[in-house]
Amino acid sequence: MSTETPQKFEFQAEIKQLLDIVIHSLYTEKEIFVRELVSNASDALEKLRHTQLTEKEIFDDKLDLEINVTTDDKAKTITIQDFGIGMSREELVKYLGTIAHSGSKQFLKALGEGGQKNANLIGQFGVGFYSAFMVAKAVKVYSRSWRKDEPGHVWISDGSGSYQIEPSEGERRGTKIVIELKDDASDFAQDGTVKEILERYSAFVSFPINLNGKRVNTVQALWLRNKNEIKDEEYTEFYKFQAHAYDEPRLRLHFSADAPLAINALLFVPKENTEKFGFARLEQSVALYCRKVLIDAKPKNLLPEWLRFLKGVVDSEDLPLNISRETMQDKALIEKLNKVITKRFLKFLEEEAKNRVDAYNEFYSEFGIFLKEGAAMDFAHKDQLVKLLRFESSITEKGKTTSLADYVSRMGSEQKEIYYLVGPSRAAIESGPYLEGFKARNLEVLFCYEAVDEYVMNNVREFDGKKLTAADHADVKLSDLPKPEGALSEDDTKKLTAWLKDTLGERVAEVKASDRLVDSPALALNADKFMSPHMRRMMKAMNKDGADTPLRVNLEINPRSPVMKRLFETHTSTPDKAKLVAEQILDNALISAGLLDDATPMVARLYKLLESV
Repeated sequence: MSTETPQKFEFQAEIKQLLDIVIHSLYTEKEIFVRELVSNASDALEKLRHTQLTEKEIFDDKLDLEINVTTDDKAKTITIQDFGIGMSREELVKYLGTIAHSGSKQFLKALGEGGQKNANLIGQFGVGFYSAFMVAKAVKVYSRSWRKDEPGHVWISDGSGSYQIEPSEGERRGTKIVIELKDDASDFAQDGTVKEILERYSAFVSFPINLNGKRVNTVQALWLRNKNEIKDEEYTEFYKFQAHAYDEPRLRLHFSADAPLAINALLFVPKENTEKFGFARLEQSVALYCRKVLIDAKPKNLLPEWLRFLKGVVDSEDLPLNISRETMQDKALIEKLNKVITKRFLKFLEEEAKNRVDAYNEFYSEFGIFLKEGAAMDFAHKDQLVKLLRFESSITEKGKTTSLADYVSRMGSEQKEIYYLVGPSRAAIESGPYLEGFKARNLEVLFCYEAVDEYVMNNVREFDGKKLTAADHADVKLSDLPKPEGALSEDDTKKLTAWLKDTLGERVAEVKASDRLVDSPALALNADKFMSPHMRRMMKAMNKDGADTPLRVNLEINPRSPVMKRLFETHTSTPDKAKLVAEQILDNALISAGLLDDATPMVARLYKLLESV
């Protein structure tokens, strides 16, 4: 007999907060608790099966690996039992009562940032157990560890703020959850209700599920079946179960390969990219199996980091069953799998981009950021990835995109570079001065709207032998245009640029007449080859070293502009006012370039100018 006494614990504050959300506002469909608890039971069985490969002594080792669901409509209870890995007393405290291992903190953060519409992400944070309290007056968790010397215990809570743990004699290995149902949830004690839920959500669990002694699922590894025999509905349900998802997948790839490794893979692209909602960085979640035996549910090196948005399963017969989940000792084998799967998925995207243009563009608008990450950082797959990138350009309609290959196909024989501009929007780029000279010469410019784009372009560097060049950089050389009438003479222009350089002093590295301005009076060009304006802003936002280095810009002026012609007239007649105008012209150019850090002096100057009107 155990001499251990019952002990009462308080839930951590975060768990209390989570329980309050789950019980009162998280789900509209309370039936989800069945799916979550069955999924947890399946995970416990997988862990036990893996443990059996490495451990000689397993308690209760004759038990079948199965899940038993029992309903009692008179007692208003539902019981979900597995003969899996089980939990010790310490593990009951660690996994059910504290924040460290449940994922609750990450979930609460995501819920706060994303709002209630993303509440269905609970399954992705490993906190599905708490969904039981939506329907429960009380929950009892009976558990006994696989370790022979660990006694059984029962964890008891009504979800109100505390729980109790006490010894429980005669427990079998695994975990049994007994839920005493609330009056308004008594339907979940009905056999028919639970059978329908299990068939809908748990049809692909790789272990027998018995409801009141009758088998309700068929063990089938969908990824091992012939894809021509699988219905779309089956794929969707498998995706929902495997990814803990509620949406339908955007894309799917089901393939097999024999060389260099025997592989069966079923991969899904979700409908939405949850990272863009401000949620935590996605984790790798393509599960790795060997002949239907789980090796790792979230292998870190199976796919490149930029493919972390994929869901699904990869099964390889070539993996040794005793491969370590923690260390993945056979790195060469994992690297081979990585190479084969990545190459095949990129080929799949190429086919989508070619044959289903609209669908690919929809995928790209949601997940293109990951392809950009890969293009910038994955040298092995860079060439394939760069072909998949899409951008709006100065010749595309708003919302329509082009590839780099299509851009090159439209280049004239004299053009040697692919030009791009980074800006917050199409309107901002088109209204700025940097596009004028390129439009006047019928040179196409790619439009980049995301902060990461400049980093990508700097790392990709070239495509099809053509250098990727920022159109707003000082080094860009454009062909001469016919000189329109009405401009300042060359002599007057030289006098004005010299005066501007002397007047603006250290604020400018160089002042010269522009070959790229058509309508705007002036523009500022970054004179620092190693620090672009956008890179400077990013570093400043992150408080990185180098962000406060003195700004160096070249000022280019338009001798045809009425503003410049007027400034030339007044720079000798009213030099004080002309100096204010010159400084304002520079600040206006810096604003267009996104380089004006402090507008206070500009505001004071504007008031002085207004006084003289």
